[in-house]
Amino acid sequence: MIILVINCGSSSIKYQLLDMKGDDVYTLIAKGIVEKIGLPMGIFQYAPAGGEKLVRDLPVPDHKVGMQLVLEALTDKEHGVLASIEDIEAVGHRIVHGGEYFSGSALVDEDVLKKIEICCDFAPLHNPAHLLGIRAVQHVLPSVPQVVTFDTAYHQTMPEYAYMYALPYEYYEKYRVRRYGAHGTSHQFVAYKGAKFCGIDINNSKIITCHIGNGSSVSAIVNGKVIDTSMGFTPLEGMIMGTRVGNVDANVIPYIMKKENLTPDQMTEIINKKSGFLGLSGKTSDAREMDALAVAGDPKAKLVLKKLSFDLIKNVGMYVAEMNGVDLIVFTGGIGEHNSRLRRRVCENFTYMGLKFDYDANADAFGNDALISLPDSKVKVALITTDEELVIARDTMHIVNSLED
Repeated sequence: MIILVINCGSSSIKYQLLDMKGDDVYTLIAKGIVEKIGLPMGIFQYAPAGGEKLVRDLPVPDHKVGMQLVLEALTDKEHGVLASIEDIEAVGHRIVHGGEYFSGSALVDEDVLKKIEICCDFAPLHNPAHLLGIRAVQHVLPSVPQVVTFDTAYHQTMPEYAYMYALPYEYYEKYRVRRYGAHGTSHQFVAYKGAKFCGIDINNSKIITCHIGNGSSVSAIVNGKVIDTSMGFTPLEGMIMGTRVGNVDANVIPYIMKKENLTPDQMTEIINKKSGFLGLSGKTSDAREMDALAVAGDPKAKLVLKKLSFDLIKNVGMYVAEMNGVDLIVFTGGIGEHNSRLRRRVCENFTYMGLKFDYDANADAFGNDALISLPDSKVKVALITTDEELVIARDTMHIVNSLED
């Protein structure tokens, strides 16, 4: 089954075209990423399997333009891998927020789309982009089944005391205001992959997974099930991120609104799209650019990177306490997989519990699965590359095959 997997982030579109014959029997046909969406200059990457990687710098103002670039590349006469986009048999989408509606993947229909749209209030940077992608595919490939996989689904195992806010209970009853988490597809994948990689029984384990990228979250996973995660009602809560503020005293919001005479929508724009790395540095939301600025001596860039490390240390420490220990700490995501300094800074704070860090292995680990703790470390630490697209492709294949059965 030829499946196109679309993974829209807040400022990116990762995509893979796979020929799925089974859960672990598949062929990657092509993949790529559209990055820096909404910034003055974007990056489009396309890599056909066994072919030359193509990279273009061009403006990508929104996700709709990004999707158009993806489909054009797959069917390009010179570099494409499909004779026609009609060769695509199914499309799988990553959806950030499914609220309490979904505890697993689902076939796209109007009811599912309506529920995703309702959840736009919970994930204003993501769900609208997901809907654009789904609608674009419906327009181009109206007869092709589409499946959605939700980042919130894996976190549905959180206990009530972990996901409830101490607000009047009526707001949960009326508006379902609670903590949902995000990046669940990634957390689930790297927890299972990391446990296997390190020789740990997932059903008898305490694992902390750190998905660090333009959006970042940390999860505490006991015996394969999430008991807590850093993101909340929306993907805004938790750590400092590319453009999101992370944790902030709730009273700061109305205080600034009154001082600046801002509407709720304007304030939402600020805390979701103008804060985080971008807001604190005043220059960029991109981690690579932030690194370059810090190396050049920019004091605000240094502050951003120190706060990123600080926030991550706090979350890992909190989850060690919640679980009464930890067997494995996993780093993944764009920053987690490529920033050795961040991994070092975090792990140096947990030597008290017998974590022995392998500095040489960490320095050499760059976007590849690697054990970065020493053999006699009481806590294992690993860089595990995430593959949310494979999870989505598997679910898409199973759901579409069940229709035929």
